[in-house]
Amino acid sequence: DVVRGDLVTNSQLLSCRSGKLTPSQVAKNIIAMLEDCDKYTPPLRAIVQWDKEQIMQMAEASTARYRNKCTLSCLDGIPVCLKEEFKVVPCHHRVGTVYLGTKPETEDATVARKLREAGAIIIGVSNMHELGTGTTGCNPNRYHKIPRNPYKPNHFTGGSSSGSAAAVAAGLCPVAIGTDGGGSVRIPSSFCGVVGLKGTFGRISCHGSLPLSYSTVSVGPICTSVADAAIVYSILAEPDPLYPYGLKQPKATLSDMCAPDLKGLKLGVDWTYFKACDAEVLCACEKAVEHLQSLGASVVEVSLPEMEEARVAHVICILSEMRDFLQPDFNKHFYEMNLETRASLALASQFTALDYIKANRQRTRSIRFLQEIFSTVNCILTPAVPSTAPRIYESDLLTGSSDMSFTVRSMRFMQLGNFTGIPGLVVPIGYSTAGLPISLQVMAKWWDEAVLLRIGLKLEQFREQTKKPSIYYDILA
Repeated sequence: DVVRGDLVTNSQLLSCRSGKLTPSQVAKNIIAMLEDCDKYTPPLRAIVQWDKEQIMQMAEASTARYRNKCTLSCLDGIPVCLKEEFKVVPCHHRVGTVYLGTKPETEDATVARKLREAGAIIIGVSNMHELGTGTTGCNPNRYHKIPRNPYKPNHFTGGSSSGSAAAVAAGLCPVAIGTDGGGSVRIPSSFCGVVGLKGTFGRISCHGSLPLSYSTVSVGPICTSVADAAIVYSILAEPDPLYPYGLKQPKATLSDMCAPDLKGLKLGVDWTYFKACDAEVLCACEKAVEHLQSLGASVVEVSLPEMEEARVAHVICILSEMRDFLQPDFNKHFYEMNLETRASLALASQFTALDYIKANRQRTRSIRFLQEIFSTVNCILTPAVPSTAPRIYESDLLTGSSDMSFTVRSMRFMQLGNFTGIPGLVVPIGYSTAGLPISLQVMAKWWDEAVLLRIGLKLEQFREQTKKPSIYYDILA
């Protein structure tokens, strides 16, 4: 309730409540835009599966609820999409591949079910990096193709929740759902200039998504604003009997989110770590930190120990778990996978049980370090990604892209959150001279998403303007 008035989608809600605009009319606009966006050269490829009849059926039900003044939630009638990693009836659960999901789904993932129960209109499932194995979003196979960054279509969206971020940035929907095992919500959100929230590990149910990595993956919303993310989070964040990792979680709150300032908050920064990014990114992020200080927060210098060890350990954990789960696929569908996926899984096969054990010992150490740090500060600030979105080359369209140095660098500020389970929020704060988005990341202690959202609202005030992407659809027109 505390953030309803701040919804970017509020204009749609008010129009629906007044009868000036109905969810059915919005749905018709979206269907026309979905038909249009992949006729472009190059095609956007944000939404890869959608069903006109399903969209209209949900929209007409929402329209009737508005007419009868019995809406289900403040997401009623709001268009959303979900990453193809989730089961969504009646779509194919392909997870970015050509060989999975041979039949339409008959059962929703928990997050899809909860969105339906809230009255949201699921406009389809969004593109993704094949099996979530990369951070560019490059997926050249026949069902997916490469999603384009709405700000510069010759640049990548980031991955692996690539289509989710592109759909929100392009205006097709104000809300999308992604998964994040190594930055897969936060990297594409940063590259596409939208808000991305990775919840605490276990906070939002992963039931109904492909369990690629059981110990690193969290679910989170990708949205047009922090307030939108807060509302989606408040609806999805609760225990799910079908997902054991989140059963013991404390109740999700939005306490103090709309406080007028940041007085009393201590923001932790490891400046050596913070500065390991491109000059343009660093300049924007330093100014954003100064803005937070001007609102009453204090910046406390902290030391994040053993970060290199943590980064290597995270890679060992996520790739070992993915390799284990995908062993049958690797054997049976090897030649149907993208070249990059084959290479990543082949690399993962070189890790040993001893490597995995040592990596998890490092996880215990890293969690203990963070417990000490969060006893003195409320959050940790970093740039979101060290650089802006990379360019797409002609060869990428045919054979895909495999740039391990970029993959490692793009995850630099992401991995700590996945490795230890703490939540992270990325908020756009500006643009490079080339016009590509730049974001800041805020991380907090386990289950304290509320402080992230409070700081995120203030970060939005720092951005002087939001530039319209070169590919943009006005679904309310």
